[in-house]
Amino acid sequence: MKTIAFLLLSLFYLNCLVAQEKGIKIFNEQTGKGIIIKENKRVKIKTFDGVKISGRLKIFDNETIIVKNETIKLSQIEKIKRNPLIISIITNGMLYYYGAALIGASIVIYAFTGNATSFLLTIPAAAFIYGGIKSPNILKGYKATSNWKYSIIKISE
Repeated sequence: MKTIAFLLLSLFYLNCLVAQEKGIKIFNEQTGKGIIIKENKRVKIKTFDGVKISGRLKIFDNETIIVKNETIKLSQIEKIKRNPLIISIITNGMLYYYGAALIGASIVIYAFTGNATSFLLTIPAAAFIYGGIKSPNILKGYKATSNWKYSIIKISE
């Protein structure tokens, strides 16, 4: 009976050890503020080499992460920010929609008036469509040059 109880307790303990999630802890020592980005969340990363990568965060070991099959050391990260899918879809969709609406409005105005100056609306329409392609991210970025430190931690639920 004791061995069964010991076996069940050890299995429960091992399950708790395996169930821990990993994440990146971003901490600023000067302000005392910190944030945790869990594994498998979408992020945008800019390295000191100038490479920009956007994708799901996977943690390889205590000093290395993987985003879109690119291996990145924590010491190479210049800036990291969250990039939630819903915000990307909404902002990109709205910008595309506004651009298409302006182009459609300029065509309708030209059809009714015959005035070629209505095509001046295509200039802001092109800006909206370009903004949708570039995928703006309004969330805060955490730069290593602004005293933000990156470390990989285990998160217990």
